[in-house]
This record gives sequence, C-alpha cells and structure tokens, in this order.
Amino acid sequence: MTNHLYLCIDLKSFYASVECVERGLDPMTANLIVADMERTDKTICLAVTPAMKALGIPNRCRVFEIPKNLSYITAPPRMKRYIEYSAEVYGIYLKYISKDDIHVYSIDEAFMDVTEYLSLYHTDAITLGKRIMKDIYETLGLRSACGVGTNLYLAKIALDITAKHSADFIGYLDETIYKNTLWKHTPLTDFWRIGKGISKKLSTLGIYTMEDIAKADSHLLYGAFGVDAELLIDHAFGIEPVTIADIKHYKPKNNSISSGQILACDYNFKDGKLIVKEMSDMVSLELLSQNLVTGSITLHVGYAYDYHLKPAHGTVTLDMETNSDSIIIPAVTGLYEKIVAPDKPIRRINITCNHVKPEEYRQYTFFTDTEKLEKNRQLQKAVLKIKNKYGKNAILKGMNLQEKSTAIRRNTQIGGHKSGEEQIGK
Repeated sequence: MTNHLYLCIDLKSFYASVECVERGLDPMTANLIVADMERTDKTICLAVTPAMKALGIPNRCRVFEIPKNLSYITAPPRMKRYIEYSAEVYGIYLKYISKDDIHVYSIDEAFMDVTEYLSLYHTDAITLGKRIMKDIYETLGLRSACGVGTNLYLAKIALDITAKHSADFIGYLDETIYKNTLWKHTPLTDFWRIGKGISKKLSTLGIYTMEDIAKADSHLLYGAFGVDAELLIDHAFGIEPVTIADIKHYKPKNNSISSGQILACDYNFKDGKLIVKEMSDMVSLELLSQNLVTGSITLHVGYAYDYHLKPAHGTVTLDMETNSDSIIIPAVTGLYEKIVAPDKPIRRINITCNHVKPEEYRQYTFFTDTEKLEKNRQLQKAVLKIKNKYGKNAILKGMNLQEKSTAIRRNTQIGGHKSGEEQIGK
C-alpha cells in the first residue's frame, strides 16, 4: 500500500480577505467584516479579518455582538466575486497538481494528494505546500494556511489545529505525532466532525479527549453513536482509509435536490404558503434544467425562534415521477397545509426532492394525460430558456410580485447572499 501525503489548504478569512485586497488593505491589520447590513443587526458576519479575530471577535458572530466602541469597515457580501477568486486559486493549484488529485472541499478549502509529485519537483510535502501558499499570496494577495498529513483526516487536523499555532501557518501530522501532541488536546470540538452535540454526549460518558476515545470500551461507543462510532474510533487513532481517488469514484445510491431559505422576518401561514409555492416552482425548473425527475418531496418548516417549537416535517409521494410544476406545486402546498400550524409564525423553509433520477427512466401511469404534461413541459422549457439568456428575473409569475414574495430578491443571490457587483470605494 502506497504511503500517501496530503495537503489541505485553506484561504484565511476568505471573504474578508478578498474585500481587503480589493480595497488595498492588509487583512492582517485592517478591521473589516463581511455582512449584509440591509438586514437587521442580528445578521451573521460571513467573515471577519484576522485582525478582528485577534481582538476576540469570532468569525460567525452577529453584528450586534461586536463591541460598539470598535471601529471597522463593513463590506456587503459579493458572492460572485468570491467565486471568481476561488476559481483563480483553483487555477493556481492546477499549475502544480492534476485535477484528478484535487478534492475541492469548499469555496476556500481544498485537499491535494501530492504523493506522486514530490519526486517530480524534487521536494518534500511541506516545501511544496509553502510554494503553493506563496504563489497564492503573490498572485492574488490572499494569505492561506496549510495542513500536511499522511491521510486526509490528519491533513485536515494539521490545518485546523496545528497550522493555527505555527508562525508560517503550516503544520504536519502523522499518526505518531498526532498521538504525541493532540491526544490530550481540548476542547474536542476543535477536531473535525466533532460538534457541540457529539462532545456533550461524549462528556456524559466521561470522555473529554481523543485519548479517552481511543481507550474507551468500543461497545460503549457503539451503543451511544451506532455505526458513527467507527469513524470516531478511527479518528481517535489518526486513521483515515479514504483517499481522494475513493472520493472521485464515489457514486451515491440516492440523489436529491434541495432548496432552503431563512426568512428575513416572521411569516404568517398564508404568506408562508406563498414562499412554499415559489420554492416548489424553482425546484421544478431546477429538475427540468438537469433533465431529472422526482417521485417524492420532503417539506421542512421551522417556526420563529422565540416559540421553541418542533419544526413541521413531512413527505408527499407524487402520483408519478415528474419535474412538472403543475404536479409539484399543488402537492407541496397541500403537504404544507396538512403539517404546518396555521397560528404560528414561520422563519425557515426547506424543500427536498428525493430519489431524483434521469428523465428517461420516468414511468407514466395508465391515467396520465401525457399531452397535457407535454404542453406544460414545453412551457417550462421556454421559461427556462428565457431565464438562462436574460436572467432569472426576466420572466416572473404573478405570485412573485406579491408583497411577501422573496423570489425576485433570491434570484439575484448566490447561496442566499448578495452576488454583489457594487462599486467598491477606496
């Protein structure tokens, strides 16, 4: 078995750093946050500069939590610009590593299997990591951090924990170093895939460190976490058998398409149904654009935070596998009326199309009006063609013009945030 070496490179405070670069500022010294101030002061900062972090401001804080006496620049989100920068960074990676050996983990983070490249460049993994980091900085002005590890997990932990405390923002871990330096590290939430919920559950078992997990009774862990205990135990020992090649070749048994949004204010039952109709319309077009169909749809509706109510959740099975808005919209709105409390304010809505499959595998029932469906399909195709050519707001439905509609605004966003091509002031 080949001994692998991986890099995990993360762009430091990515969104905030991009905004600083475009303003000619140094993110290591400038106080800047990325936040949409058109929302309330409860809006979450998408990013803060390292300079802000050094002052104790957490990365995903809400604006009102920032001390009032602190002076800082506020930059509205510009998701399209961040995607452009991310693409340029990926282009830099491709100068050194084949796309087959790169796994893009997020917009600002990527893994690279550099095993076969070290002899080519006559170097070691740490030096190669530094070379790529230097290229990113000199080309784009963005600072980065790098974890180097003998498997994907150790590279990620070397990035998240070790590199943070390194003067050159690079860290290295193998299984031995991991055990010697991080087995007693706390809190456990610093480790990838261990959130507050898992950490709290482990603490009830008297487990507070990776060493505790490694030495715990496996039956106890499987009893508490089921099959997920296997991952916990492997990671406690610094073991991760999955490679980038495995990730590239992985094909899920089931596929789905989802759409979700957090509403800017509390919505009543009637207005919430409007949003569900709009979102159902959007997922229908998304399915059609990818030549996919679905046979069931799940709706998840969360109530206003102050009510502390269990979200409404349900699934509707369609009469046939389809991407037709004439079938999907009534089915989902009918489910909404059935499961959602009519007297409680709504704040979050998610729609998931389950078990999507290519259109050619669709099966009609004996009672299907195929001629009517085909006319509807051609109409949707025409709408999709216009939107693709002239923009998502080039053609709208009457419901999109209602006061509580969010479709027009969402059509200008990326990932729920402004795409933002605003003029930047110096």
